[in-house]
Amino acid sequence: MSLIRIPVIIAFLAGIWLLCAEPANAQTTNAFSEADIVKVESVSAAEFQRRFRGTRWTGQGMQGITDIDRIPSMELRARFQTVFGDPTRTLDDLIFQSNFRMAEAIQYEYWFVIDDQYPLMILDIDGPFARGLVYAVSVSYIDLMPQIKRALSAKLMEPNRLEEYNDIFYSPERQAWFEIKYEDGEFGYQEVPRPERFRRVNLN
Repeated sequence: MSLIRIPVIIAFLAGIWLLCAEPANAQTTNAFSEADIVKVESVSAAEFQRRFRGTRWTGQGMQGITDIDRIPSMELRARFQTVFGDPTRTLDDLIFQSNFRMAEAIQYEYWFVIDDQYPLMILDIDGPFARGLVYAVSVSYIDLMPQIKRALSAKLMEPNRLEEYNDIFYSPERQAWFEIKYEDGEFGYQEVPRPERFRRVNLN
């Protein structure tokens, strides 16, 4: 995972929602073994943003190592696809926004609401080139995040058969485009020319 880009991505998320202070109303809870983990669909992204616009985001609380931290990023993407379906956002959803910069490029984002109250965003910012993900959680619920991460990891590791996917990723560090996919039981990625639909995008 690129340590240089993590603060950039978190700052980008902060900018989207013009973050303001959130009341310190963290609750204690039992283990989240049966947590209701609901993915935010792409069509509901704006509603999620409005609901949690006052959230102060942090990456703390998700550092504990689980099974999903030990598997290759391409397999992890397939597991998310299998369990939760398409990502909340991919590069196609971001790249044409007026405030988007290519330094903020991601392969995919999954947004969740846990037990109808705890927001969680998960981003893959380095494509197939590193293990691990970037997590953004509310500072009010940091203490709950290790349990939530374990529950999420257990859910993702359940499937034996994985769904296929095909993503386009731009790596700012490499200044190159990549196709990343799981197809016919094989994981792979390759450098590709800039896709035609992105020809007019400014790469600065």
